[in-house]
Amino acid sequence: MSAVLAPPMPATTAPSLLTADEFLRRYGDDSGIELIEGHLVRLPMPGFQHGEVCFKVALVIGGFVVANRLGRAFTNDPFIRTKTDPDSYRGADVVFISYDTLPATTPTPKGAFTPPLELVVEVRSPTDSLNEMMAKAVEYTSAGITVVLLLDPAERFAAVFRANQLPQRYEAADTLTLPDVLPGFAVPVASFFE
Repeated sequence: MSAVLAPPMPATTAPSLLTADEFLRRYGDDSGIELIEGHLVRLPMPGFQHGEVCFKVALVIGGFVVANRLGRAFTNDPFIRTKTDPDSYRGADVVFISYDTLPATTPTPKGAFTPPLELVVEVRSPTDSLNEMMAKAVEYTSAGITVVLLLDPAERFAAVFRANQLPQRYEAADTLTLPDVLPGFAVPVASFFE
């Protein structure tokens, strides 16, 4: 009796990793994607609540930045390099870069920015787990972001992350201050959610 032999299984290869240059060349003008440790990751559209909170953050923080001539504020997923070898680029919801870091006379960079920079704000989307958001905040601070502000619209709280420090949690009734990056800034956390 002869045995039926199955044809040999084709060899599988792991997908190749994208480099930072390849990512920026191919996807530098796209939103809704990030490069995470060399892999292209498409992000779901977060919806209206997320957009409204991002808009309020831009108004509150951006308004303070402009009124006090502190630097520049950015929205809509500007790419920030957070890791190398393999490369990672994240698209932040709101970013503040001081004039000390990026002088007013320097043209706005096209494409991506490599830290250090002062502030990144991330708003939790309905599809984000809290653990994912915390890991992202740590990734940002490890890359050289001074302060990462996470906002959770569903639970109505803010968390502030700084390198080598435990995160600070602020409830909706608390006043949020960021003296190391926005001197004089003080707003109720609820102002981002109402």
